[in-house]
Amino acid sequence: MARVTTSTLQKMRSEGDRITMLTCTDASFGGMLDAAGVDIFLIGDSLGMVIQGDDSTLGVTMEDMVYHTRCAAKGANRALILGDLPFGSYQRSPEQAFDNAAELMAAGAHMVKLEGGEIMAETVKFIVDRGIPVCGHIGLTPQSVHALGGFKVQGKTEDAAESLVRSAKALEAAGASLLVLELVPNEVGRRVTESLTIPTIGIGAGPDCSGQILNLYDMLDIYQGRKPKFVKNFMNGSPSIIEAVKKYVEEVKSGAFPAPEHCF
Repeated sequence: MARVTTSTLQKMRSEGDRITMLTCTDASFGGMLDAAGVDIFLIGDSLGMVIQGDDSTLGVTMEDMVYHTRCAAKGANRALILGDLPFGSYQRSPEQAFDNAAELMAAGAHMVKLEGGEIMAETVKFIVDRGIPVCGHIGLTPQSVHALGGFKVQGKTEDAAESLVRSAKALEAAGASLLVLELVPNEVGRRVTESLTIPTIGIGAGPDCSGQILNLYDMLDIYQGRKPKFVKNFMNGSPSIIEAVKKYVEEVKSGAFPAPEHCF
């Protein structure tokens, strides 16, 4: 089966074919998720919590991300590999961001993700102009959790919602190919998605995004920490892990997930 690319994702958005994304950090899960039809693997810095046992993503290093990107990429024949740039690896300068993005690409990533709105547009453009696809991430940005005052829903006021729309447009104009939108009201997810021509991937951002993402350890009920409202346990009623992942793919594609109880 052909590899998912940025062109594939754009075609899916245009045709209304919802995009499926899950986190993945190793080759074994990679092979399973690939067989289940997951479109994008996010090698996410959430591994700091679900694998390393920390209470935030802030301690994750570039070495961690390179290692897990390399592992996950070995399990995938079809899925696009999206590597997270961890805290402190891209905020200093566009040059720093490019150097670390290049490391992730060398480890097997096909695209890199960074957090932040308008302030990151220059960095996104610098990376994209040098041949590396970029995914933006706005709304709740976990690397800024202390500045945001905790894991709170973003975009609740009209001013805040409009700021997210401006950020999304700035990132698209800078060359981003994809945008993750986290923990915002349904209406904001819809407004941001309709304001762009690139696909949006929601996590707690309502049903109107171009696709959805969950943390694999959450949706399989492996992680024993607190789970957000937007998480659904797909292992419930599933006879195996791969059947749970297939159920996730089916429900995202059909629009059954996220349901109203997973939204804000």
